[in-house]
Amino acid sequence: MSPDAEPPVVPFGIAFDQVDITGIMSYWGHGAWLGMRFHAVGPDWVELALPWNPDITVDHDTGVLASGPIISLLDNATGIAAWQRRGLLLPQVTVDLRVDYMRAAERGRTIIGRGQCYKLTRSIAFVTGCAYDETVDDPVARVTGTFMLLNGEAA
Repeated sequence: MSPDAEPPVVPFGIAFDQVDITGIMSYWGHGAWLGMRFHAVGPDWVELALPWNPDITVDHDTGVLASGPIISLLDNATGIAAWQRRGLLLPQVTVDLRVDYMRAAERGRTIIGRGQCYKLTRSIAFVTGCAYDETVDDPVARVTGTFMLLNGEAA
């Protein structure tokens, strides 16, 4: 997108469409700066990819990724999974996000963040997920959390 182009508008209230979200995600916030992109999608889950980048490492010698980008990846993946399960793009807020780290990500590997929305109530989405660099069976981190579902009025 050229620097003079109008930024995409968040189309709250419409049916969830991963293509719309991909365009928005590539322009706004941490996801855009980190280079996150869609990897895969299912009925109640989403996978995002976070390419390895030396600018987001804790130590350039070891190449270990900082925790912040992994948290951002998991927050985005679980939040988008809630939209996927709802079928609608409506405002929501991260209320709680617990991340447990299991190991360091491998140098040079893309991290995949898988988010799943396993329960919806009128006002809360319950989510879980993991970040991995080779197989989901050997996660870098696991996450569980909740999102407050707002009434659809854009702030």
